[in-house]
Amino acid sequence: MPLSAEASTIADRAADLLWSSWQAGDVLDELPDDLRPHDHEAGWAIQQRIGDSAGPGYGWKIAATSAPSQAVIGIGTPLPGRLFDRFRFAPGDTLPFAGLHMRVVEAEFAFRMAADVGPDPTREEVLAAIGAMHLAIEVPDSRFADYSHAGSAQLMADVACAGQFVLGPEVPGWEQLELSTTGTALWINGERAAEGRGAEVMGDPRTALVWLAEELAHLGTGLKAGEIVTTGSTTDVPTISAGDRVRAEFGDLGQVEISFR
Repeated sequence: MPLSAEASTIADRAADLLWSSWQAGDVLDELPDDLRPHDHEAGWAIQQRIGDSAGPGYGWKIAATSAPSQAVIGIGTPLPGRLFDRFRFAPGDTLPFAGLHMRVVEAEFAFRMAADVGPDPTREEVLAAIGAMHLAIEVPDSRFADYSHAGSAQLMADVACAGQFVLGPEVPGWEQLELSTTGTALWINGERAAEGRGAEVMGDPRTALVWLAEELAHLGTGLKAGEIVTTGSTTDVPTISAGDRVRAEFGDLGQVEISFR
């Protein structure tokens, strides 16, 4: 449903505040009362306006698909967030640490879509539309000082705590893998900081992908060919500092390494 003129103005003003904070590396206590979204639809409208300022996107993240990530941001429901080109990095890159507020890293399974997904998707349709699976690291972040109490509507507006993202190697033969039992681990400066498995992500990362396809259809935005979807943290969420070296391991499937300056 199209927004009223008043609702559109509110979404624009809220988006301007959040995007200005993002660019400056600052945080807000919360959005002002007259701009604060009180449901996911209002938060989604703000997120879309931020996309108008942030520029091209190449896919989606899903926040709060595991118990550890839900605990970090204080909500019990997944949320979709846009991944923007300007915050995309490659394995081996040194990522900027200045301006990060959450200061955490996540080892994730990501999917590259080979076909569009229809407006009323079934699980079979979504899985058939996958072109590849990749290993990944997400560096989520928030524009709220107390993000664990911001609530799901404000976090939806905050692009579901989107930050930096690193797409790692493609995994051949992923279709035959039991992702729920695939082990993962995060190493920081040569020390094991967290470990987990694919089951942490809604039981299976494929299930998270199907959830996203259904949610985007509900929100009026389809999942498109070529888009990347990263499905959420497979481990507890360790903190990072400037100068840290991070390695996400996925057993025999491979690893992804980055560092922070």
